[in-house]
Amino acid sequence: MFKRTSQHKSSMNPSPVLSLGVFLGVVALIHLLYEGFIRPLAESAIAAYGSGATSNIWVIFKDFEQQASVSIGLFCAFLIIYKYQRIVFHEEPLFTMDYLASYDKNHPLDVQKALGELEQSAYAENSSMSTWINCLRRYKNTHNVQHASAAITDSVEILAAQLESGNSMIRYFIWAIPSIGFIGTVRGIGSALAKAEEAVAGDISGMVDKLGVAFNSTLVSLVISIILMYLLHVLNNRQDEMVINTQKNCEKHLLTQLHK
Repeated sequence: MFKRTSQHKSSMNPSPVLSLGVFLGVVALIHLLYEGFIRPLAESAIAAYGSGATSNIWVIFKDFEQQASVSIGLFCAFLIIYKYQRIVFHEEPLFTMDYLASYDKNHPLDVQKALGELEQSAYAENSSMSTWINCLRRYKNTHNVQHASAAITDSVEILAAQLESGNSMIRYFIWAIPSIGFIGTVRGIGSALAKAEEAVAGDISGMVDKLGVAFNSTLVSLVISIILMYLLHVLNNRQDEMVINTQKNCEKHLLTQLHK
Protein backbone atom coordinates (compact mmCIF):
# COMPACT_ATOMS: atom_id res chain seq x y z
CA MET A 1 0.00 0.00 0.00
CA PHE A 2 2.78 2.42 0.92
CA LYS A 3 6.07 2.07 -0.93
CA ARG A 4 9.33 3.73 -0.07
CA THR A 5 9.68 5.57 -3.35
CA SER A 6 11.31 8.62 -1.85
CA GLN A 7 12.53 9.80 1.51
CA HIS A 8 9.91 11.88 3.24
CA LYS A 9 11.39 14.73 5.21
CA SER A 10 9.52 15.01 8.47
CA SER A 11 11.39 17.95 9.93
CA MET A 12 9.37 21.15 10.02
CA ASN A 13 12.50 23.29 10.50
CA PRO A 14 14.57 24.55 7.57
CA SER A 15 17.98 22.99 7.15
CA PRO A 16 20.99 24.86 8.64
CA VAL A 17 22.26 25.62 5.14
CA LEU A 18 18.91 27.09 4.06
CA SER A 19 18.58 29.06 7.30
CA LEU A 20 22.08 30.53 6.97
CA GLY A 21 21.52 31.37 3.31
CA VAL A 22 18.22 33.12 4.00
CA PHE A 23 19.66 34.99 6.98
CA LEU A 24 22.64 36.29 5.00
CA GLY A 25 20.37 37.17 2.08
CA VAL A 26 17.99 39.12 4.33
CA VAL A 27 20.86 40.99 6.01
CA ALA A 28 22.41 41.90 2.65
CA LEU A 29 19.09 42.96 1.12
CA ILE A 30 18.12 45.15 4.08
CA HIS A 31 21.58 46.71 4.17
CA LEU A 32 21.34 47.63 0.49
CA LEU A 33 17.83 48.99 1.05
CA TYR A 34 19.03 51.16 3.92
CA GLU A 35 22.13 52.47 2.18
CA GLY A 36 20.47 53.09 -1.14
CA PHE A 37 17.01 54.22 -0.14
CA ILE A 38 16.06 54.72 3.51
CA ARG A 39 19.05 56.68 4.84
CA PRO A 40 19.29 59.03 1.81
CA LEU A 41 15.60 59.85 2.17
CA ALA A 42 16.01 60.36 5.91
CA GLU A 43 18.95 62.72 5.38
CA SER A 44 16.95 64.67 2.80
CA ALA A 45 14.03 65.02 5.24
CA ILE A 46 16.33 66.19 8.05
CA ALA A 47 18.01 68.71 5.73
CA ALA A 48 14.63 70.03 4.60
CA TYR A 49 12.71 70.13 7.90
CA GLY A 50 15.35 70.00 10.63
CA SER A 51 13.94 68.96 14.00
CA GLY A 52 10.48 68.86 12.41
CA ALA A 53 11.45 65.71 10.53
CA THR A 54 11.34 63.52 13.66
CA SER A 55 7.94 62.10 12.65
CA ASN A 56 9.08 61.25 9.12
CA ILE A 57 8.86 57.49 8.51
CA TRP A 58 12.34 57.32 6.98
CA VAL A 59 13.85 59.19 9.91
CA ILE A 60 12.18 56.80 12.32
CA PHE A 61 13.72 53.80 10.55
CA LYS A 62 17.14 55.21 9.63
CA ASP A 63 19.37 54.03 12.51
CA PHE A 64 21.39 50.82 12.84
CA GLU A 65 19.26 49.39 15.65
CA GLN A 66 16.16 49.64 13.48
CA GLN A 67 18.07 48.03 10.61
CA ALA A 68 19.07 45.13 12.83
CA SER A 69 15.52 44.76 14.17
CA VAL A 70 14.03 44.71 10.67
CA SER A 71 16.60 42.17 9.45
CA ILE A 72 16.08 39.79 12.37
CA GLY A 73 12.32 40.31 12.20
CA LEU A 74 12.17 39.31 8.54
CA PHE A 75 14.29 36.23 9.18
CA CYS A 76 12.07 35.30 12.11
CA ALA A 77 9.00 35.73 9.90
CA PHE A 78 10.62 33.38 7.36
CA LEU A 79 11.05 30.70 10.04
CA ILE A 80 7.41 31.01 11.11
CA ILE A 81 6.07 30.94 7.54
CA TYR A 82 8.30 27.98 6.64
CA LYS A 83 7.05 25.94 9.59
CA TYR A 84 3.44 26.94 8.92
CA GLN A 85 3.55 25.89 5.27
CA ARG A 86 5.21 22.60 6.24
CA ILE A 87 2.20 21.85 8.45
CA VAL A 88 -0.39 22.95 5.89
CA PHE A 89 1.06 21.24 2.81
CA HIS A 90 3.04 18.29 4.21
CA GLU A 91 1.47 17.29 7.53
CA GLU A 92 -2.23 18.19 7.45
CA PRO A 93 -3.09 16.05 4.38
CA LEU A 94 -2.06 13.01 6.43
CA PHE A 95 -3.97 13.92 9.59
CA THR A 96 -7.25 12.28 8.55
CA MET A 97 -5.81 9.57 6.30
CA ASP A 98 -6.75 6.00 7.12
CA TYR A 99 -3.49 4.14 6.49
CA LEU A 100 -5.32 0.81 6.80
CA ALA A 101 -8.14 1.67 4.39
CA SER A 102 -7.30 -1.31 2.17
CA TYR A 103 -7.93 -3.78 5.00
CA ASP A 104 -11.31 -5.40 5.54
CA LYS A 105 -12.83 -3.62 8.52
CA ASN A 106 -15.03 -6.62 9.27
CA HIS A 107 -12.09 -8.87 10.11
CA PRO A 108 -9.38 -8.64 12.78
CA LEU A 109 -6.34 -6.66 11.71
CA ASP A 110 -3.21 -8.53 10.62
CA VAL A 111 -0.92 -6.50 12.88
CA GLN A 112 2.34 -7.96 11.56
CA LYS A 113 1.46 -7.24 7.93
CA ALA A 114 0.10 -3.75 8.66
CA LEU A 115 3.14 -2.82 10.72
CA GLY A 116 5.50 -3.99 8.00
CA GLU A 117 3.72 -1.91 5.37
CA LEU A 118 3.72 1.22 7.49
CA GLU A 119 7.38 0.84 8.40
CA GLN A 120 8.28 0.58 4.71
CA SER A 121 6.24 3.64 3.79
CA ALA A 122 7.87 6.78 2.45
CA TYR A 123 5.93 8.59 5.19
CA ALA A 124 7.14 6.43 8.08
CA GLU A 125 8.81 9.42 9.73
CA ASN A 126 5.74 11.60 9.45
CA SER A 127 4.32 12.47 12.86
CA SER A 128 0.93 10.95 12.06
CA MET A 129 2.15 7.65 10.67
CA SER A 130 4.88 7.28 13.29
CA THR A 131 2.12 7.41 15.91
CA TRP A 132 0.36 4.54 14.15
CA ILE A 133 3.62 2.58 14.00
CA ASN A 134 4.32 3.07 17.71
CA CYS A 135 0.78 1.97 18.53
CA LEU A 136 1.05 -1.20 16.43
CA ARG A 137 4.45 -2.04 17.89
CA ARG A 138 3.11 -1.72 21.42
CA TYR A 139 0.09 -3.87 20.57
CA LYS A 140 2.30 -6.45 18.86
CA ASN A 141 4.43 -6.77 22.01
CA THR A 142 1.66 -6.68 24.60
CA HIS A 143 -1.54 -7.74 22.76
CA ASN A 144 -3.27 -5.16 24.93
CA VAL A 145 -5.43 -2.39 23.46
CA GLN A 146 -5.01 -0.16 26.51
CA HIS A 147 -1.24 -0.34 26.17
CA ALA A 148 -1.58 0.52 22.50
CA SER A 149 -3.75 3.51 23.44
CA ALA A 150 -1.10 4.62 25.91
CA ALA A 151 1.46 4.45 23.10
CA ILE A 152 -0.65 6.95 21.13
CA THR A 153 -0.73 9.32 24.10
CA ASP A 154 3.03 9.00 24.58
CA SER A 155 3.67 9.67 20.89
CA VAL A 156 1.55 12.81 20.70
CA GLU A 157 3.12 14.15 23.91
CA ILE A 158 6.56 13.69 22.38
CA LEU A 159 5.32 15.39 19.20
CA ALA A 160 4.00 18.35 21.21
CA ALA A 161 7.34 18.66 23.04
CA GLN A 162 9.25 18.53 19.75
CA LEU A 163 7.07 21.24 18.23
CA GLU A 164 7.52 23.42 21.31
CA SER A 165 11.31 23.03 21.35
CA GLY A 166 11.42 23.66 17.60
CA ASN A 167 10.06 27.17 18.22
CA SER A 168 12.80 28.08 20.71
CA MET A 169 14.87 30.04 18.17
CA ILE A 170 11.80 32.01 17.10
CA ARG A 171 11.02 32.91 20.71
CA TYR A 172 14.65 33.95 21.23
CA PHE A 173 14.53 36.31 18.26
CA ILE A 174 11.23 37.81 19.44
CA TRP A 175 12.90 38.45 22.81
CA ALA A 176 16.11 39.80 21.21
CA ILE A 177 14.43 42.39 18.98
CA PRO A 178 13.12 44.60 21.86
CA SER A 179 16.53 44.20 23.52
CA ILE A 180 18.15 45.67 20.41
CA GLY A 181 15.66 48.53 20.63
CA PHE A 182 16.61 49.16 24.26
CA ILE A 183 20.27 49.23 23.24
CA GLY A 184 19.38 51.98 20.80
CA THR A 185 17.54 53.79 23.58
CA VAL A 186 20.58 53.70 25.85
CA ARG A 187 22.87 54.78 23.02
CA GLY A 188 20.55 57.61 22.01
CA ILE A 189 20.13 58.95 25.54
CA GLY A 190 23.88 58.79 26.13
CA SER A 191 24.56 60.67 22.90
CA ALA A 192 21.85 63.22 23.75
CA LEU A 193 23.46 63.96 27.10
CA ALA A 194 26.72 64.63 25.29
CA LYS A 195 24.87 67.36 23.37
CA ALA A 196 23.61 69.04 26.56
CA GLU A 197 26.05 71.95 26.32
CA GLU A 198 24.96 72.72 22.78
CA ALA A 199 21.32 72.63 23.90
CA VAL A 200 22.04 75.04 26.75
CA ALA A 201 23.71 77.34 24.25
CA GLY A 202 20.52 77.32 22.18
CA ASP A 203 21.23 74.65 19.54
CA ILE A 204 18.86 71.78 20.35
CA SER A 205 19.03 70.06 16.95
CA GLY A 206 21.79 67.66 18.03
CA MET A 207 19.98 66.62 21.21
CA VAL A 208 16.68 66.20 19.37
CA ASP A 209 18.35 63.96 16.80
CA LYS A 210 19.93 61.73 19.45
CA LEU A 211 16.72 61.51 21.46
CA GLY A 212 15.03 60.48 18.24
CA VAL A 213 17.46 57.56 18.04
CA ALA A 214 16.51 56.57 21.60
CA PHE A 215 12.76 56.56 21.12
CA ASN A 216 12.56 55.43 17.49
CA SER A 217 14.63 52.30 18.06
CA THR A 218 12.33 51.19 20.87
CA LEU A 219 9.22 52.06 18.87
CA VAL A 220 10.27 50.07 15.81
CA SER A 221 11.48 47.04 17.77
CA LEU A 222 8.29 46.83 19.84
CA VAL A 223 6.07 47.07 16.75
CA ILE A 224 8.05 44.30 15.05
CA SER A 225 7.83 42.13 18.18
CA ILE A 226 4.05 42.58 18.37
CA ILE A 227 3.67 41.45 14.75
CA LEU A 228 5.95 38.44 15.27
CA MET A 229 4.16 37.43 18.46
CA TYR A 230 0.88 37.34 16.55
CA LEU A 231 2.46 35.19 13.80
CA LEU A 232 3.89 32.84 16.44
CA HIS A 233 0.46 32.63 18.07
CA VAL A 234 -1.08 31.57 14.74
CA LEU A 235 1.67 28.96 14.28
CA ASN A 236 1.21 27.58 17.79
CA ASN A 237 -2.53 27.20 17.24
CA ARG A 238 -1.93 25.26 14.02
CA GLN A 239 0.61 23.05 15.76
CA ASP A 240 -1.82 22.33 18.60
CA GLU A 241 -4.44 21.35 16.03
CA MET A 242 -1.92 19.04 14.40
CA VAL A 243 -1.25 17.24 17.68
CA ILE A 244 -4.96 16.87 18.48
CA ASN A 245 -5.86 15.69 14.98
CA THR A 246 -2.99 13.19 14.96
CA GLN A 247 -4.34 11.57 18.13
CA LYS A 248 -7.97 11.61 16.94
CA ASN A 249 -7.05 10.08 13.59
CA CYS A 250 -5.12 7.23 15.19
CA GLU A 251 -7.84 6.48 17.71
CA LYS A 252 -10.60 6.62 15.11
CA HIS A 253 -9.06 4.41 12.42
CA LEU A 254 -6.58 2.20 14.28
CA LEU A 255 -7.85 1.52 17.79
CA THR A 256 -11.26 0.56 16.47
CA GLN A 257 -9.54 -2.12 14.36
CA LEU A 258 -7.54 -3.42 17.30
CA HIS A 259 -10.70 -3.81 19.39
CA LYS A 260 -12.09 -6.35 16.92
